[in-house]
Amino acid sequence: MECDVVVIGCGPAGSSFARIAAQQGLEVVVVDKRKEIGVPVRCGEALGVSEPAKEGLSIPKYAISLEVEGAKLISPSGHAVYWKGEETRGYVLERKFFDKWLGELAAQKGAKIMAYTHAVDIIKEGGKVVGVKASHGGREPFEIRAKVIVSAEGMEALIARKMGFKSYHPLHEVDTCYEYEMAPYEHENVIELYFGNKIAPRGYVWIFPKANKKANVGIGIGGNVINAKKWGGTEGADPKKLLDEFIEKNEQLREASTFLDFGGVISVGEPLKELVRDNCMVIGTAAKQVDPIHGGGIALAMEAGVMAANYAEEAVKKGPSALKKYEKEWWERKGQQLKRRHLLRKVMERLGDDDLDYIFQQLNHEALLNIMNNNFAPVAMKVIAGRPSLLKVLGALMG
Repeated sequence: MECDVVVIGCGPAGSSFARIAAQQGLEVVVVDKRKEIGVPVRCGEALGVSEPAKEGLSIPKYAISLEVEGAKLISPSGHAVYWKGEETRGYVLERKFFDKWLGELAAQKGAKIMAYTHAVDIIKEGGKVVGVKASHGGREPFEIRAKVIVSAEGMEALIARKMGFKSYHPLHEVDTCYEYEMAPYEHENVIELYFGNKIAPRGYVWIFPKANKKANVGIGIGGNVINAKKWGGTEGADPKKLLDEFIEKNEQLREASTFLDFGGVISVGEPLKELVRDNCMVIGTAAKQVDPIHGGGIALAMEAGVMAANYAEEAVKKGPSALKKYEKEWWERKGQQLKRRHLLRKVMERLGDDDLDYIFQQLNHEALLNIMNNNFAPVAMKVIAGRPSLLKVLGALMG
């Protein structure tokens, strides 16, 4: 096959890129190794209400399980902080429908989507990547040659690494996760987040409410505590075991049924500095374009896909140097923000449960809004004023 652009991965990043690039009149081929786009589901499925609107999209009702009003944050000792407002509204999606809908939008614009097609290698000629080798259903690989090659592979990032990108995920830059879909669960129409080193070392437990009294109940813990002796003996921390213990202590969940059971890892490290190499690009989770605080990446992936695609036509017609504009724009608009949030994560990882409890006592709507907007200094100063011993830890947030 020959085309203008080949995209590896049909998640939110890949399908968003394909939609915009195909809309420009480019011949776009998208390969995805899954038998069905959007299946299996591999995340908590949350997305802010305002995010799709930025791209002029209106999510169909069948792809939304529930619209939520905000969040409930629970400290290690059980102190709850509610955060509700216009800016906190969001969706808990049905990703198996949402991802397929995004792919269908790309197909409607002219992109060719190929499910159950695994990109297994790159094709190089004269030191330049000119395409990928792909296998449909495990059959003999075939070639897809293209002027632009885009990795939107997610955590696996096999082709990204083969193209020379540093899409590696050290244990200290990932969270190891486990999740169930459960019912019945009587919720308050808010996302619930539970913190504490005994509950989820270097991470948190989440309960994302869904329609019909269902909920996604999951945990993410630091990848580097899996083998850390202080987190549970010689084998370290076990996310499934910790999640099961949390559920057993919850009166509602203890008696609930499970309808989905899965695990995985998410990136919580700094985004890649290099997003473009000659005619090759990397977007979404493969580029670590994920919020380091909570691991959410749907909105960031869609935004990166659209941003990168805006330079695809120029690259195809005039040469790949145009792609560098994507790298520059993304780092100016989003990259520095995520670096700041990565700093916040590193600071949070140094806090003990007693300090976390104290910080939660100082939180209110304004403080949480500042944190989400990367304005950490006012919150840090308030905490340090009441607990000067935290100056050494929180001082990094004062800049």
